[in-house]
Amino acid sequence: MTRHYPSKFVTGTDALAELLLAQAELDKSHNLNTAGFVSGYRGSPLARLDQALWQHGKELAQANIRFQPAINEDLAATALIGTQKVESDPDRNVIGVFGMWYGKGPGVDRSGDALRHGNAYGSSPHGGVLVLLGDDHGCVSSSMSHQSDLALMAWSMPILHPASVSDYHDVGLWGWAASRASGAWVGFKAISEVVESSAIRESKPFPEYETPEIDSGPDGLHWRWPDLPGPQIEKRLAYKLKAVEAFARANPIDQLLAPCAHPRALLVTVGKAHRDVLEALRAGGLTPSQLAKQGVAFVHVRLVYPLSPLLSDLASQVTDIFVIEEKSAVVEILLARHLVNSQKNIKLIGKHNHLGQQLLPADIELRPSLITPLLSGWLHKLDLFLSVPLEWATKTTPHDLTLPKRTPYFCAGCPHSTSTRLPDGSQAHIGIGCHVMAAWMDRNTGFGFVQMGGEGADWVGHSPFINRPHVFQNLGDGTYFHSGHLSIRQSVAAGNRITYKLLFNQAVAMTGGQPLDGNLTISQIAALMLAEGVKEVAIVTDNIDKYQDKNLLPAKVTLYQRDYLEEVQKRFREIAGVTVIIYDQACATELRRKRKRGLEPKATRRAVINELVCEGCGDCQVQSNCLAVIPVKTPLGTKRKIDQHVCNSDLSCLKGFCPSFVTVENANPRHDLSKIIPQGDLDKLLRELPQPTPIISDNPYEILLVGVGGTGIVTAGNLLAIAAEADNYSVSLLNFTGFAQKGGEAITHVRLCHDMNKLHQVRIDRGRANLVIAADLVATTGQNSLTVMSKNATKCVLNTHETQIGTMLRAPTLNLDHPKMMTTLHQHCQTLNSIDAEIMAADLVGDRNQTNIVLIGYAWQLGKIPITLSAIDHTIQALGNAADSARRAFHIGRIAAVQPDILNEHLHIKPQKSIKTLDDLIMHRYQFLVDYQNERYAQRYLSRVAQVQLVTQQIDAEEIAKSVAENLFKLMAYKDEYEVARLYAKSDFFENLRSQFDNTDNIRFHLSLPLFNRKDPRTGERGKKEYGTWIIPILRVLAACKPLRGTMFDIFGYQEERKQERNLLLEYERLLDFLIEKLNRDNLAICQQLAELPDQVRGFGHVKQKAIKNMMERKEALLEEL
Repeated sequence: MTRHYPSKFVTGTDALAELLLAQAELDKSHNLNTAGFVSGYRGSPLARLDQALWQHGKELAQANIRFQPAINEDLAATALIGTQKVESDPDRNVIGVFGMWYGKGPGVDRSGDALRHGNAYGSSPHGGVLVLLGDDHGCVSSSMSHQSDLALMAWSMPILHPASVSDYHDVGLWGWAASRASGAWVGFKAISEVVESSAIRESKPFPEYETPEIDSGPDGLHWRWPDLPGPQIEKRLAYKLKAVEAFARANPIDQLLAPCAHPRALLVTVGKAHRDVLEALRAGGLTPSQLAKQGVAFVHVRLVYPLSPLLSDLASQVTDIFVIEEKSAVVEILLARHLVNSQKNIKLIGKHNHLGQQLLPADIELRPSLITPLLSGWLHKLDLFLSVPLEWATKTTPHDLTLPKRTPYFCAGCPHSTSTRLPDGSQAHIGIGCHVMAAWMDRNTGFGFVQMGGEGADWVGHSPFINRPHVFQNLGDGTYFHSGHLSIRQSVAAGNRITYKLLFNQAVAMTGGQPLDGNLTISQIAALMLAEGVKEVAIVTDNIDKYQDKNLLPAKVTLYQRDYLEEVQKRFREIAGVTVIIYDQACATELRRKRKRGLEPKATRRAVINELVCEGCGDCQVQSNCLAVIPVKTPLGTKRKIDQHVCNSDLSCLKGFCPSFVTVENANPRHDLSKIIPQGDLDKLLRELPQPTPIISDNPYEILLVGVGGTGIVTAGNLLAIAAEADNYSVSLLNFTGFAQKGGEAITHVRLCHDMNKLHQVRIDRGRANLVIAADLVATTGQNSLTVMSKNATKCVLNTHETQIGTMLRAPTLNLDHPKMMTTLHQHCQTLNSIDAEIMAADLVGDRNQTNIVLIGYAWQLGKIPITLSAIDHTIQALGNAADSARRAFHIGRIAAVQPDILNEHLHIKPQKSIKTLDDLIMHRYQFLVDYQNERYAQRYLSRVAQVQLVTQQIDAEEIAKSVAENLFKLMAYKDEYEVARLYAKSDFFENLRSQFDNTDNIRFHLSLPLFNRKDPRTGERGKKEYGTWIIPILRVLAACKPLRGTMFDIFGYQEERKQERNLLLEYERLLDFLIEKLNRDNLAICQQLAELPDQVRGFGHVKQKAIKNMMERKEALLEEL
């Protein structure tokens, strides 16, 4: 009975894990008692292969396959050398071991010596080694793009390049068989766009390979002992390559797509580019059979090196050859070398045409849209017509660089937000790891990349020739275990003055949160560093209590709470020699996951901001660099709040010099279920919904999902893909996350079609998206999303909820230009429908994580998703614990498409006082000032604004009057002790706390009381202290004392800050007098800026002082200009 491997929708990494199982089963079917061994080091695009292997751990163990993660790639390759020795070892317990090595492109480079040795000394006849090359052709998630082919050719190692996930089994099993036959190790390209995709693997029978006649040379091809160094090893390599050619001739791995009786031209596609060309032909109206009938042979090459026998045979029969391969030419060059002595006049083109002009670029990934015009031109010369779709025939519109961009950022509570800070005057160098994001955070960090593990060694050659004596070097714990410790040793040997900041976060967060491959404790690392000759080691931590037993630390190691990081850095940078700061704080994302799984206690201390007290200065964001501190629009301007949904309770935000912070102790966020529609009512609404008109098309239907990393975009894409498969579609899925889980853009491509022969490449090409599910406006107006959209064909459903971008943490007054982004989106799509899916998920589902599923339901009901309701429901059913909320979310989205008013009624959002006109604004501020002080004080405000209005009405300058109304109020309502107390004494704040948390018995206020809080000797600024609920009665008394404000009995009014606030008001009033006199139509712009100056003055204490200084400098410049 012929064995088959089953049809299955599978990810690239799962396919690689199952490839090992397939080889074990194939050996078992031939009664071979073999074992398997896999080792390597994670790195994008193979970042999650180890996770897939762990998930298949039970099956691997049953098949006698051992997975051994390595601390780095070259030692993994060395371990693979050991597997091939087993067959010749008399003490073996299996006949042979088939091995798999994996690593990303730079890992291939660093392992060159080990891989070269492994290939040269050979595989075993019943073993074989497959070398997985994680090549990031497009530099999606690497320090530079990568192509391993040329390196492997230098080692005489054969190379295979599968075109798709569905190729992996055929190509991988062939690779092991070829390795066994030839004694060579065999490279297997796993490029980003393939290995990070998912597709349906067809059911196929297990292969049977013929054993060809092979010339083994004078001393054989496989590993043996003794085999001492000598020329014979290099001579053996040529025989190995000939053996691979013989095996390929007997067992063809390359494919002639259609029989071609009399070929006159040859179209050659290599690896992933093959699928791109198939799509180009489909879009242009040609098939491989039609090409063959016209004498154009079409060959799909999987064996890149050595040259395919099929290709070499066909090439000698034609006069025109077009080789289409991604990145640098390999097959084209091998083919040219093969044909160089040919008697025929053959025109061979690929990267260049026959005149030497560039044709296919070698520095970017190929797309059908790029290939089609070039292929059309070549076929035209052969009297064949390939049409070029209009959107591919025209140039792309330049992307608007002024649009906001969603760049990756540290997660909420990330230890790097603190650990990568520097003292003034210092510089840090970047390295491999999440901490690299400090390079775009105004932290004087960067100065170029080096290879993983080389961090700091570049300073050896840099420092002797500059006048800066010291540098900090960031080094992740994963990189330290990988190879980074050697750089520290090199720095010590060179006598460098450098401080390594070893960022110990207990996880390799950059690639998916895997555990560290080393098991050294911080104490052991500290001891090792001192033993290496490091001058001094300090440990800085957020949890100093876990070091209560200081005897566990080496005697010379000092221990600090993280607030002292700057002092430690200042001291270490003055020490001659190498110093090390070990920054110990758990990865926030992994800590969050552990809390969810019950592996770590939940955080019970929650920070909250009193938005009325908040000045919107953003100092809390500056201090914490935390995405959980978000802007919120209020009638009094943009303030800040803590997003409890993403907050990891790092609490660095409390360092913001602001009295608006309180912490709630022993409390958990309360889930407000009051707005959730009862199930009976929901069922009734669903029964009343009409069925959308089904989408009927023979062509692929292409769906792009766009959002913020970490919010479930990948999960939503998986749901659609699995549902489509259940609906008998052929489907492919491609996820681009990269740094996305760090708050960057996340994009998922879903392509589906009833005819699998029309579903070729996995990425949606230029102008081809039928539907864009836009969970985030900023990401959707990025170049990656807009490129696939078409004004003539793309439907878009948008979540209008705004999510801040990382840049806003460093620019507190920055606002996202929503109108401009909406205009851009309208220009790129045919239809646009929008809802606030996040509010609906949070309030009507009770789970904000279901935002994307709300959008899917919305799009489905609008008739934009061609998958049946039953298939989607069946897929949701399989989500386990999340199934009920996901189903509700999907149906809420459906209702939103037809009956949004009903949902709005259930949302019952509290209406804020509408401020639509200037008069509304003035009256709102007037009433506030009555409460702030008294009627007389508020009348002073009205009088001043009225004076300005008299002038602005005459020259139609209402915007200036509005600015004056806002900014005069701001200066009059300065937040002194009485006002802060009044705003806290209002009952609304405490009622809001009780609605947010399940326990508000223990509230702590974080205040800087002028008569009690002294200056911090470290910073020179006034500090803050915690105060319990006993202070609430005092605040109420203080609030009642507001009539003392500005009188001789105002004890707080004698402070310099209060005097300055009163002076600012008087100066602004004098400025208004000046503007009233000078204002005319010619100077409106300058007067507008002068009127808005007080808006720059935000915050408290030293934060406010700095803002005042900047404002005064700006004021002088504007007055000079006026």
